[in-house]
Amino acid sequence: MTFNYQNVYLNNTSTIVGPYEKKGPLGKYFDLSYPDFYFGTKSWEDAEAKLFVDGVKLLLKKENKKESDIDLLLGGDLLNQLVASNYAADTLQIPFIGIYNACATSTLGMLLIANMVESKQVKNGIVTVTSHNNGAEKQFRYPVEYGGPKRKTTTFTVTGGASCLISSEKKGVKIESATIGTVKNLGIKDVYHMGAVMAPACADTIYKHLKNTGRSIDYYDAIYSGDLGRYGKDILKEYIKKEYGLSLKKYNDTASMIYDLDNQPVYAGGSGPACAPLVTYSYLIPLMKKKKLKRILLVATGALMSPTMVNEKHAIPAIAHAIGLEVLDDLS
Repeated sequence: MTFNYQNVYLNNTSTIVGPYEKKGPLGKYFDLSYPDFYFGTKSWEDAEAKLFVDGVKLLLKKENKKESDIDLLLGGDLLNQLVASNYAADTLQIPFIGIYNACATSTLGMLLIANMVESKQVKNGIVTVTSHNNGAEKQFRYPVEYGGPKRKTTTFTVTGGASCLISSEKKGVKIESATIGTVKNLGIKDVYHMGAVMAPACADTIYKHLKNTGRSIDYYDAIYSGDLGRYGKDILKEYIKKEYGLSLKKYNDTASMIYDLDNQPVYAGGSGPACAPLVTYSYLIPLMKKKKLKRILLVATGALMSPTMVNEKHAIPAIAHAIGLEVLDDLS
């Protein structure tokens, strides 16, 4: 399902990261960084909730707005029952909806707010997503203290928070279209190869977006996926060519951009709900505002798994949602 929007704009963003992301190739573009994984708190879960709260407050400060000026807050993370988002929302006291689509949560939130703004149900809304490397490792794999070895196809969960303000005010970058993805499951059970799990869903969403909009792949200056990593992005290019006859030439993956894959110990690259929006908000949107990119398609991907289902040897389903962003000449 694809939506086209006439009056929806991504007005502003905020990005906060941890030490690994700050040391990566995009480190200078993030708004704020913390030197360790605790951020002055007592646990990784508390640290992730702080990422959420600090990101929203930074965004409001940029826009000279108060919490009471915001109609709706959508947010999500990787922890059980969205506890980081829920505890953060308790602090912020903005009408809140918790959402979960794993690493595709950011684009899900953007399209949900975009639909509400376009239909004039709300005037504005904030989407915030977070992830924390140590918190995710403890929940989905092994506590970091365990020190277990990992395969080279493993992705490294990003520590960070990304927030965006979406409204009908003609400012920033236009959200021009969005496509809701379909869950895909090709029978892959390897929890250490999320790129292979999610690439088919990403390919399917790109194809359906182009088909539904009647566009060729060259309509976009570039297509960005997240978070397939070093190996998953190659699988995507091969799979989408074989299954749909599409050649991804002007393409990159945000999980491969946020870290220096050759010099940082991050295996196949980044992952987590914050990965794709951190790269998009801090690096890609500024390029758009400088008119170096006019139209991009962001396709965030999520593995819809749980440790329980993986331990019971179930294959891992995946989803991908796409957001079309466009910079207009008359946008401030």
